[in-house]
Amino acid sequence: MHTEDYQYLYDLEEHFWWFEGMRRITANLLDPVCPPGPTRAVLDAGCGTGGNLEWLRRYAGTGPISGIDLMSDALKFCQEREQRMLAQASTTALPFNNAVFDLVTSFDVLPQLPWLGADAEALDEMARVLKPGGIIFARAAAYPWLRSGHDEALQTHQRYYLGTFCERIERAGFRVLRATYANSLLLPMVVCRRLVLKRLGLVDHGSDVKPFPPGWQWLNSALKLALLGEALWLNHQRLQFPAGLSAICIARKL
Repeated sequence: MHTEDYQYLYDLEEHFWWFEGMRRITANLLDPVCPPGPTRAVLDAGCGTGGNLEWLRRYAGTGPISGIDLMSDALKFCQEREQRMLAQASTTALPFNNAVFDLVTSFDVLPQLPWLGADAEALDEMARVLKPGGIIFARAAAYPWLRSGHDEALQTHQRYYLGTFCERIERAGFRVLRATYANSLLLPMVVCRRLVLKRLGLVDHGSDVKPFPPGWQWLNSALKLALLGEALWLNHQRLQFPAGLSAICIARKL
């Protein structure tokens, strides 16, 4: 990612539709297996600019929340959020002892690992630092065929089908508790934008995560409403989406 992308993320993480909506979806999926309240040690493996670190307090209670990221630019923004339990490190080599965390989150980090098999290495590391019975929440970009300039701008190296994503998590020593696609209602619109309009040069080829142009801010509320609707649907534990822009897997360490 470019420095300007980190600035966009930092500026947008609190109120941009995608971040707000996906946090609500995350909560509705994770709360049943990791209820807020008890004291837990939590790690955000690939914390970016830190927008989720304080939000994860709902699961840590009075316990520690740690964040790691490979990029120093990202960690500087975390420090601006007054986060201090930070380390510059790769998810493939976590700087922690074995079995120290109750919950590890990975928000769209595995697709950014650049070499073949790196995602398996990262999942092995997450399993190593989790306590027996600990929970992993992993989210990744869906569908290899959806690759576009958005992925190039964010340095996304791979996308996953949900089944493949869950299989890789299981191979790392986890039992899948729940899996679903998400950001599903907007899938047709995004397919059109990334695979048609961008290729025709009718819209910008860079990342879609950026401020709306003047006069288009109303879209933020409309798009957020779509994700909040998905969150309500996913609040029913037996329901899932058969397609979507994100693949999500929640699993327990064996």
